[in-house]
Amino acid sequence: MRVVLQRVSEARVRVDGRAVGEIGPGLLLLCAFAPADDEAVLRWMAAKCADLRVFTDDVGKMNRSLRDTGGGVLAVSQFTLYGDCRKGRRPSFVHSAPPERAAALYERFLALLREEGLPVASGVFQAMMAVELINDGPVTLILEREAP
Repeated sequence: MRVVLQRVSEARVRVDGRAVGEIGPGLLLLCAFAPADDEAVLRWMAAKCADLRVFTDDVGKMNRSLRDTGGGVLAVSQFTLYGDCRKGRRPSFVHSAPPERAAALYERFLALLREEGLPVASGVFQAMMAVELINDGPVTLILEREAP
């Protein structure tokens, strides 16, 4: 599983011009799934996103987590994170989970984020989406976890 995590002051995702998910301060998670991803990978990633200290404390150090701040999560499925651009001029997506598998993994990941006690908004799987965000910092990190 790969996640591009962005600390945001606000973010929203639109489908056909209509907002389908939005948050105030929190994390925008662009999520991609590999065929071998399993429950352990999803649980690790949900906990990591909840507890990663990327929010500033009273002295300006990144010492607070999403759980500490009470911020929200906007999770958007983005299979293109597994795009392989090493050969040719068109990305290959052979390392990305097939749509049926990825949809199930995405839904389970959303549920696990909620189990972590986080307010979660989401995009629409396989829809053409417009993602709007105000990156706070900016803080952008790439998280990755492979199934054993």
